[in-house]
Amino acid sequence: MARQHEYTAEIEWTGNRGTGTSDYRAYARDVEVSAEGLPGIPGSADPAFRGDPARWNPEQLLLVALSQCHLLSYLHQCAVNGVVVTSYVDRPTGTMTVTPAGGSFTSAVLRPRVQVAEPGMVEPALALHAAANRGCFIANSVDFPVRHEAEVTVAP
Repeated sequence: MARQHEYTAEIEWTGNRGTGTSDYRAYARDVEVSAEGLPGIPGSADPAFRGDPARWNPEQLLLVALSQCHLLSYLHQCAVNGVVVTSYVDRPTGTMTVTPAGGSFTSAVLRPRVQVAEPGMVEPALALHAAANRGCFIANSVDFPVRHEAEVTVAP
């Protein structure tokens, strides 16, 4: 039986410099992203599109959503399969291609660096990334490949 989950957020443009969008250069791309009960996220466009480099851009947030979803799905897979993870760090990258007709992400690469509690857990820990990818709601929602270049070591 399918279950639906609904999510809400508020995205407020805060970049009106006094003349609105009277000219392409007249306004800032600044936004505040919020949801009830959560701290705000300062957002903007990518600096290549006149955005503020000190604020998160949508492309970064998409990449972060992919990485965080995979991490959470992976930790679940490890927990139910007896693999004890003691550390997990990811430094993902994403590629967006822009053409005159528009732009889209063409790929993402997650690079999890995982530590496990015992040597016998290394191989299962590597294998569980595939199951985590299948269980990641965000990866299942995008139309570009999400690859994994995982590394698993034993905690000291």
